Formats: sequence, structure tokens, C-alpha cells
Amino acid sequence: MSQPPLLSASAETRKFTRALSKPGTAAELRQSVSEVVRGSVLLAKPKLIEPLDYENVIVQKKTQILNDGLREMLLFPYDDFQTATLRRQGRYMCSTVPADAQEEAQSLFVTECIKTYNSDWHLVNYKYEDYSGEFRQLPNKVAKLDKLPVHVYEVDEEVDKDEDAASLGSQKGGITKHGWLYKGNMNSAISVTMRSFKRRFFHLIQLGDGSYNLNFYKDEKISKEPKGSIFLDSCMGVVQNNKVRRFAFELKMQDKSSYLLAADSEVEMEEWITTLNKILQLNFEAAMQEKRNGDSHEDDEQSKLEGSGSGLDSYLPELAKSTREAEIKLKSESRVKLFYLDPDAQKLDFTSAEPEVKPFEEKFGKRILVKCNDLSFNLQCCVAENEEGPTTNVEPFFVTLSLFDIKYNRKISADFHVDLNHFSVRQMLATTSPALVNGGRKSSPALQDILHEAAMQYPKQGIFSVTCPHPDIFLVARIEKVLQGSITHGAEPYMKSSDSSKVAQKVLKNAKQACQRLGQYRMPFAWAARTLFKDASGNLDKNARFSALYRQDSNKLSNDDMLKLLADFRKPEKMAKLPVILGNLDITIDNVSSDFPNYVNSSYIPMKQFETCSKTPITFEVEEFVPCIPKHTQPYTIYNNHLYVYPKYLKYDSQKSFAKARNIAICIEFKDSDEEDSQPLKCIYGRPGGPVFTRSAFAAVLHHHQNPEFYDEIKIELPTQLHEKHHLLFTFFHVSCDNSSKGSTKKKDVVETQVGYSWLPLLKDGRVVTSEQHVPVAANLPSGYLGYQELGMGRHYGPEIKWVDGSKPLLKVSTHLVSTVYTQDQHLHNFFQYCQKTESGAQALGSELVKYLKSLHAMEGHVMIAFLPTILNQLFRVLTRATQEEVAVNVTRVIIHVVAQCHEEGLESHLRSYVKYAYKAEPYVASEYKTVHEELTKAMTTILKPSADFLTSNKLLKYSWFFFDVLIKSMAQHLIENCKVKLLRNQRFPASYHHAVETVVNMLTPHITQKFRDNPEASKHANHSLAVFIKRCFTFMDRGFVFKQINNYISCFAPGDPKTLFEYKFEFLRVVCNHEHYIPLNLPMPFGKGRIQRYQDLQLDYSLTDEFCRNHFLVGLLLREVGTALQEFREVRLIAISVLKNLLIKHSFDDRYASRSHQARIATLYLPLFGLLIENVQRINVRDVSPFPVNPGSTVKEESLPLPAANPLVTPQKPGIALDNSLHKDLFGAISGIASPYTTSTPNINSVRNADSRGSLISTDSGNSLPERNSEKSNSLDKHQQGGALGNSVVRCDKLDQSEIKSLLMCFLYILKSMSDDALFTYWNKASTSELMDFFTISEVCLHQFQYMGKRYIARNQEGLGPIVHDRKSQTLPVSRNRTGMMHARLQQLGSLDNSLTFNHM
Repeated sequence: MSQPPLLSASAETRKFTRALSKPGTAAELRQSVSEVVRGSVLLAKPKLIEPLDYENVIVQKKTQILNDGLREMLLFPYDDFQTATLRRQGRYMCSTVPADAQEEAQSLFVTECIKTYNSDWHLVNYKYEDYSGEFRQLPNKVAKLDKLPVHVYEVDEEVDKDEDAASLGSQKGGITKHGWLYKGNMNSAISVTMRSFKRRFFHLIQLGDGSYNLNFYKDEKISKEPKGSIFLDSCMGVVQNNKVRRFAFELKMQDKSSYLLAADSEVEMEEWITTLNKILQLNFEAAMQEKRNGDSHEDDEQSKLEGSGSGLDSYLPELAKSTREAEIKLKSESRVKLFYLDPDAQKLDFTSAEPEVKPFEEKFGKRILVKCNDLSFNLQCCVAENEEGPTTNVEPFFVTLSLFDIKYNRKISADFHVDLNHFSVRQMLATTSPALVNGGRKSSPALQDILHEAAMQYPKQGIFSVTCPHPDIFLVARIEKVLQGSITHGAEPYMKSSDSSKVAQKVLKNAKQACQRLGQYRMPFAWAARTLFKDASGNLDKNARFSALYRQDSNKLSNDDMLKLLADFRKPEKMAKLPVILGNLDITIDNVSSDFPNYVNSSYIPMKQFETCSKTPITFEVEEFVPCIPKHTQPYTIYNNHLYVYPKYLKYDSQKSFAKARNIAICIEFKDSDEEDSQPLKCIYGRPGGPVFTRSAFAAVLHHHQNPEFYDEIKIELPTQLHEKHHLLFTFFHVSCDNSSKGSTKKKDVVETQVGYSWLPLLKDGRVVTSEQHVPVAANLPSGYLGYQELGMGRHYGPEIKWVDGSKPLLKVSTHLVSTVYTQDQHLHNFFQYCQKTESGAQALGSELVKYLKSLHAMEGHVMIAFLPTILNQLFRVLTRATQEEVAVNVTRVIIHVVAQCHEEGLESHLRSYVKYAYKAEPYVASEYKTVHEELTKAMTTILKPSADFLTSNKLLKYSWFFFDVLIKSMAQHLIENCKVKLLRNQRFPASYHHAVETVVNMLTPHITQKFRDNPEASKHANHSLAVFIKRCFTFMDRGFVFKQINNYISCFAPGDPKTLFEYKFEFLRVVCNHEHYIPLNLPMPFGKGRIQRYQDLQLDYSLTDEFCRNHFLVGLLLREVGTALQEFREVRLIAISVLKNLLIKHSFDDRYASRSHQARIATLYLPLFGLLIENVQRINVRDVSPFPVNPGSTVKEESLPLPAANPLVTPQKPGIALDNSLHKDLFGAISGIASPYTTSTPNINSVRNADSRGSLISTDSGNSLPERNSEKSNSLDKHQQGGALGNSVVRCDKLDQSEIKSLLMCFLYILKSMSDDALFTYWNKASTSELMDFFTISEVCLHQFQYMGKRYIARNQEGLGPIVHDRKSQTLPVSRNRTGMMHARLQQLGSLDNSLTFNHM
């Protein structure tokens, strides 16, 4: 039948493209057409096969399983999972939580936070979890590709023509020999005579695959093409034969042909015979080794092999002994696994790898070590009385360092106070007695032994942290000195560069008086700044130095003013106007190494690398004020409870209460009572030289300012439990700077006079006050002042108070809370407060609780992240105590909101850490409350109902992994803590939970299959999460029940689904089939009736019968789905084949199943793949890679299949089984490597393909041909095992592409290689003739597909240049033959076995 002429490809494309509505839609159109075509053929939905009751089966077959030699392949291990507690590893020497905090805490929120920071990590460990991923994640999977020997292929050789044969042989390794021999004519039609011998130069060479060739040439130039080759691994023996010619010997081949060669002398002849026999022995040893390379406990297959081995001893006594020795020697050496050579196995692909999950830990931004070396002014002299000693600054100075960010206009660190004064200068100040380290927290005595007071007195090094580094961050130094008068007056002597010795003496004299009289008061003096970073990556600008020391301006002191000054820092014209003080501040910055020793955190808790020597300087961490945005927030892991207080401004110019109020000092105290004699708490962090903690702190004083501004920061360690009486008390003093007692010596020198009081209660509505406050000032401080309340109309409640300036808010003060136990968020505070009320006896009202739960949706993002573990723990606690469904559903909605927020901020790692390490199911008390897994499952079901809010259900779908992971962990902890793990699987969980799980699977799957277009991300994630959940359920639940859930899932899919749904379905199957105990789940054991079956009696399934799919549920389902997918379009086929192949690669690499017997047992589960491939044998096309020349002249009578051009889907007729007699023996010779393939009678390979390849592997001259014998068999697979892989008779007949064919063939070869000989012989005996022919067709296709075509061919293909015309050289390398197959053949010949099944040409 002649075909119409085809258009050129480009013309056809243009025509096709022109017909499209818009360019680029060709692929879509093809797919939609394909879907329509498939729809028109009405692919039936395969029926679901009810899985076996797994738990009952393993109980019923207990004896059989325990007697099985490979019972570890049938049973789950007992120690499959366990819970563990991991000590919380911090960086500190001791817990950050104060010793008495737990007892002091009364509020539920504080208590739960402390519990969070004190608790250890709770893990569920799965012993074999390393085996539950795909093959790339297996343990001990070392790529052996680099260990493969480097092969030199003839097709790639470019040998120098003058290179002699010896050097060539030695280059390749192995045995080599060359020399002149006489070759008898091999044509069997002519009898061999003396005259038919021709003199040829023979060269023995080892090939890349280890086999040997004997090539012959007309002369000694072996760089040319050989005239011919004898393949020695097809040779059965070498014997002397002197019948025709002296010194002759014969090479007997597998196909009963022979080669006759003759040497020039007896010695030469014997050398050749010895060398060739040695090679045959090596070949035989290798084959025997493969045959016996299984484990020592290889069932009866092993004994059968040994039986056949002993039979061989009598035939080849000279080989038997050396074979055994070789076996022992090579026992431990395994061959390279087949899949190591698969390109997919070598690809690095970690897309399916789960992210590594670490416990919560303190994380810092870029850390900078600041070393304060020196502060020196030009004005210097010796301060000692006797003028003996070093020259130093003439008075004490105090440096405060902090970080300012001018990009975001904020101060980003706490203050770091440094005293760089020389010892002699420090002596000028009146000494204060140091106090112990006992601030708001009670330190343990051990801690006091570690932290020596002396070592903490004068810090020189601080560690700053910056979360968002960029070049506009400045390190600012503010310099203060002892109060003496105005800033201008105090700075004047330091601004002159003239001879200063007299000036210095004068300044020194004044300074000594001031230090004695006003030593505790400071005044602003100077400031300097420097940049920190070169760029936004956090690279330190180490070359930058501090600017000049600029004099402070008494009207520009606040932090806001400082930010304005820094904004002009890079403008020289602006900075030049600022008055400069002559001096130098030497401070260096450096990076902080991870093992940096001897430092304490901002709460003075020492690190683990801490020396207790008092002489070692201590470095202090300085608190960073991290911006309150979620992406820069991390869950708190340590106890920290600091309040920073900033007095900002006092407006005192209108006050009439006091005569003098100009040099105003503010004293700040923290009190817990307003009684008259109450003491302030010793919890304010002290300054250098003073005690570590003090009861009060003073702000710097401005001389003659009635409305002073302040920039001081007072750091307070808050008590664990705050109450309504805790407050800040501000006391104002007028400080007298003038000490000149002119005339009147009667009046006592009064340094300070009280000029008012102000107070700020710390709690408002239960939360710490942090916004900027404007507070009135009182002239007196009566007892009970906190109780004062204005009632309006001139009336008040509480004590009588005299207000300054009519109780106007004269003091501006702000506070900044850095606490991990107090929250600023009103909604979170209210929720915990309500929980505390209801837990302490007040009846929980569902509607009230729901109100507080709903308000949590308004919680600030950064608060949610910071307190994440504490919030989630509380929500799960409420869930288990909920008595109404509405409460449970609303709790779950809040959890969904929290989880979604974390994901949207890119912080899902915190959620993973929470589930893996922090989540802990509460101890279960059946009468009191329920389990998290049951309640959460029910709530999820309600949220997934079609009538529910779709936004919430979409979020639940998208982030379902979190909820399923919590279910899994809750189940695991419940089983172990309540000793239910010892119960039978079907008794571990109540029926109500089984029902809840089934409902959630049935609710979730339609969401996945229906929302994939509108919400692809959510449905994709939900699909994967459901698969992971169901996979893990195999570890805890009734496995038969889990099989049913898989069926419930699969039932929502159908043939002809869109590609996306196929992706989902195969992703689901991939995940589930990657279970670490996938093999035991499939029960690779006999299921016969009657007596207990032995594995050897196994009635193997070679096709996908319903019984097979029931008994071996997962593998049956996977193979059925792959079979269905092969009828779909290419993208779907690729996905399905990839899942199957990757699973087989995993079996191959799994070190638990490394032995031959394990692999053979696994292969029994995949034997139906043979049937699957045979159904699709027509679609395997080797035309494009055929290494044979196509001869268009040869005509072959063919049975043409009806292939309509328009529709690739047909119901094929079963072709006849008559052999095509025109197939020439040379074709098979080429395949088996015996005869040269270059004869004019070679048939057209493509015609052979179309003729269904029947007979292409059958020896045409064998005495009793296969079809005749097999057609008589009554137990063919056709009759014996009904049912194909597909639920209908429609089979696609469009060809598969190269990658699909190769992947399927790799699977085929793996099973063929792994299966036992018995299984293979059984298959051959049971198969019908046509199935057997198809089997060998597929084997033949393997030869074509995996033939090595040479580097040049590969390179051209990679460059897209297309195939090259093969020269003869590329055909001289035989396809690497299967040594196992060779050995079968030898065993048959040597044992004179029944050769009804001819394997010679396999």
C-alpha cells in the first residue's frame, strides 16, 4: 500500500501554526485534541480492588511468616519508632530563667513562657526514617560511578598506525597474544581442505566489558580494520584437531559451528591452546560467580545451583576446582549495580528532600566586637598630688556607645558604658562600695563565683548585633564629665591648641573640687561617630575612624537631634560648622568568631566558654533593638525581662512651687510599693566603677536649664511577676554647682534640693506601659500616692497631693520593653487572661472564649512569631479541653491563621522546628479531655466542608503539612505514653478516630481534584501532605485501614484526567511507596490455600490479576496505574515511568536488601511488569537507534497491523504466530555476535518491527521450533492468568519515545537480572507462544537501545547535529552479552539437557 507523499516538516509546521488563534499554543491544542480523542474512545475507569485485611493476614499466616528464611521482608520491626527527650542546648553556662521565677510567676502567660524556655525538646524518632525517602536519600549510598574501570572502546580508538601489537595489547590490560596462523574456510558447505587454509595475522584483545576477541588481519598492521573477529565468550572449548592439517586446533562455538586454525609449529599451537583455554576458564569463573553471588541463606535456589554445579564437576573436572577458588575469592566483591549506569541515578536532584529542621536557637544579626582602647585630650598633665606618675587627662570622662540607623531614623541598640580613665584619674572620684550581682533576679551562688565583681567593674569590650546591616548605621560615642557648669564653659580649655600647662593645672584644680562635691552628677560634653559597614552585606568598614570630637550643644541633645546631626555626617560643609574639641577616641571594631570566649549576655549570664579567672577581661553583649516586623523576628528561646527608661524632657519654666530649679537632676527608681518607708528595688544596671546593680540612677544635668532635655537610658531588670504597685519614681533635684561661699560661712553647703516628684505605674490593663507618657509633677510625696485619682469637679480620690504648675503633664518620659515573658499585644494578653480565669475555676463560656479566639486574628505578626511555641501550646491545650465544636473549630482557625502568617513571612522553618522539637501532647486523661489528633482531625473536617469559609479552607489546604505533622506526632506520643504501642494495630485507636481520619481523607481529596485549576498551589501542597500523612499512618495504624484510605483517594481520579491530576496521583503514589517498610507492606510471600506454603511452591503472578493486586496491594496499585498511564499522552507516561523506575532503583540500592535472595524476592512483586510491557510491545520503536544498515531492496512478507493515520488508539488484532522464514540467520548472528552483520541478505529491521518481531530471535535451524512446542502447552499465561494491566481492551499504538523506552527497559532488565532462575523458567514454561516471542522481542530491543555507538555519535547528538553515517568500525564492537545467559547455555550443552527452549541467541 503506497503512502501519500508527506509535506516537508517546516511547511507542515507553518500550515499548522497559521491555523492557530495565537502563536505558542500548539502544545496546548495537541493536548486538548489528545484528550478529546481519548474521551471519544471512552476509556473505562479501572475498578478498585479491595485490599486484603493486612492485620488479620499476618496473624493467620504467623507460622508461615516466622518460618520464612527472609521473614524480615514480611514483618515490620518491633522498634520502628520511639519518643525521645533531647536536652535543650543553649549557649549559656546555666539556665537563663532566674532560680525563683517559676515560684514567683502567677500570670498564666508568664508561667507558660517560662515553661517554654525551661522545657527540653520532645522528638519522635523513626529508626528506619533514612529509608523513607527516594533512592538519592538512602543511607550509605555512595556513587560508585567513579570506581568503574576506564574502558577503551574500539569504536573510539585512534591508534597510531606504527604502534605495534604488543604495546596495544599491554595498553588494554588482560591477556594478550598475537602471531601468524592459518585459518580454515568457515563455510560449512565446502569441506575444509589443506588448500582452503589462508595465512592471517591473529591478534587476541580484551574488550571494555572484559570479554575477548580474536581479530585477524591480512598483515601485521593491526591499526586497520580487521578482516574478521571470533568472539571468545561464545566459544565453548579449544581442542587439538590434526585431521586436516598438522598443528591445527579447533574453536567450538555455542551454535555448534567451529573455527579451524593451524600454527607453524607444535610449540606455537600449544601456546595458543593454553592461552585460549585460560580465557575460557576466566569467562566461566565469572559466569559461575554471578550465578552464586547471592547470600548464604538463598532458599532452595542455592542448593539447586550447587546440584547443577556438582554435575558440572564430572564434565569439566579441570575447571571445577579453580571455579570454586575463584568463587571464594570473589564472594565479597559485588558487581556494579545495573542502575548505577542509569543516567537518572547519577543526577543530583534534591527537590523531594525534606528541609533539614533544627531546634529553635538564638539567632543574631551581624555581630561586631567593639574594643575601647583610649580617650585622650590635648589638655593633659599629671594628676597625682606629688606629681609623680603618668601624664593623663586632667579629669575623668565617661563614654557611652550606641548604634544609630539614619535610614530608618531610630536608635537600634542599648547603651554600652565605658570608663577609659587612668587609675590615678579614677581616684579623683569618691569611691562607692560595690554591691553584689543581685538585681531583679536572684543569682545562684555558683554564678557569683563565676562572675567576679572586679572583672565586671570596668568593661572595655562590647558585642553589638545588627540584624539589617547597611552603610547608614553609625556607632556613636557620647562623652560626659563630672558636672561643673555649662558645656561651653567646660569645653573652652579643650578647644585651644596653645601651651596648655597652666590651663591644665587650673582645670585640674576645678575638676578635683567638682569630683569631691558633685562626683555622682554628670554633664554632657562631646560626641563623635563613625560608620560601621561598607555595604548591605555586613562587611565591616575597619578602616573608618571616629570623627573629630564635637562639642555637645545643650539645645540638641536628644536622640532625634543626634539622628539629624548624623544625617549631615557625610556633608563636610555642614560638619565644618560644628565646634571641635581637640582629642582622640581610639575604638576599633572587628568581627566576632563563633567560639569567642568570656562574654556575658545583656542579662549578665555567662557563656559556656567562660573562664572563672578574675583577671580575664569580660566582654559584654549589648542588646539590639530589633525592628518589630515579622521577618526580622524569631521565636524567643531564653528568659529576658528588661525595661529601658528614657526621661526626655521637663518643662519647668512656669513652675512657682520652688525658688530655684535650674540645674535639674532626675533620679530614677523602681519601686514595688508607695508606702512611706518602702525601699526602691536593687534592679537598675549600674555604671562602670559602681555596683553591678543599684537602687537609683541619675540622668545628666544641664547647667542653668529650666526646660532640660535628656538622652540618658536607664536599664532595669524587671521582676518575673509584675503587679499593680510596681512603678517608676522620678525625683527631681536642683543641684548647686556654685561652691564659692562668699563671706557667709554660716550656711551649710547644700548640694542638692528636692524640687518635685513624678511616678509612672508600670502596668495598665495588665500590660507594661511602653508608649511615650506625659506625667504631672508633684511637690510632695505622701504615702499611698499611687492611689490618687481625679474624680472631676475638683474632687479626687486618695491622699492630698500638691501639684506643680496645676498638675500639667510637665515630664515627658518613654519606656521600651525587651521581654520574653510579657507581651504588648492586647489581644494575646486578653486571651491568656481569660484562659487563666476559666482554668482557675470560673466556668468557661463557649461564646466568650470564641470572642477571645476570634480577636487573636488581630494579633500583631511579630508578637505571634516571638511567642510562637507558647501560643501554639496554649491553643492545642484549649482544643483538647473544648466541650463545644464551635470552640474547637475556632481554635483551629486561629492555628491556621498563625501558620499562614508564618508562611507568608517566609518563616515556615519556625513551624517545622515547633512540630519536630517543641510540640508535646499533654498527658492523656480520658475522663477529662481528648487527644489533639482526634479533635484536630474533626475540626479540619468541619473547615473543609463545602459550606465553610473558602479562604480558611484554602489556607488549610495550602499549609496542611503542619496539621498532618501535628497529627502524626500526637499519635506517636499517645501510643507510647499510654502503652498502646503493644496492642494490636486495630485496637490502638478508637473507632471514632478511624472514622475521623477516613472523613478527612474523603473531604480533602475532592478539594485536591477540583481546585487544581483555581488554586494550584494549595491543591498541590495538600496532595503532598496527605501522602506524607498516609505514609506515616502505616507506622501507627491498622495497615488494612490505611490501604482503604489509599483506595478512597485513588477513586477520585480517572483515565483521561488533566495532566496536573496525573502529576498529583503519581506524586501521591511516589511518596506512599517510598515508605521505609514498603516491601513488608506488599507481603512478598505465597498466598496459596491449604497447607502452609513454602516460598518455593509460590504460584508466581506474571500478570496483574485481581488476586495479585489484593494480596500485594501497593505494588499492584502502582503497576495498574502505570499501565493506565501508558495509554495517556507523553508527559503523563514520563511521570508514571519515572515513579516506577525510581522505586526500582531504590530497591536496588537499599542495603537492607542487598543480597541476591532479597533482590529475587523483590523481583517477584514486579513480575507483572512483563505482562505490562508485552501489552505495549508494539510501541517500542528501535528504528532511530538501529545499529544495522537498512537495506531498502530486501522485501519481507509482513502482516500489516491496521493503523489508522488519524487515531493512534486502536484495538489491535492478535497477530499470527507463524514465523517469517525469510529472516536470515545472519541477523541473529549479528545479535549474538557470531557472524558478520554485513550481508546483502540482512532483512529490513523496520519491517521486522512491523511484523511484530515474532521469530526475530528464534534459531531457524533448530530441530524443534518453539511455536510448535508451546502451542501445545495447556497452562499458558493467556489461559492461566486472566486480566491485563488495563480495565479495557483499548491499547494505544503510537510509539513511545527514546527516554520512555530506555527507562522501561532498565526496569525490565533489573527484574530479569534480579529474579531467580526458577521464576524465569516458570515464566517461560507458562507463557503462550506469542507472549514468549514478545518477551524475546523486548530482550532484543534492549540490545538495540543500549548499544554503545561511540563518543563521536554521542557528541554529535548532544550538539544537535543528528546521527552520523556509521562506518564499519563502529559496528565491530559486539554488544556486551549477558554472562548469566551465556552460562545457562553452557549448562544446557554440557549437561545434554533438553534444549527445547533455545537461549543461544539471547
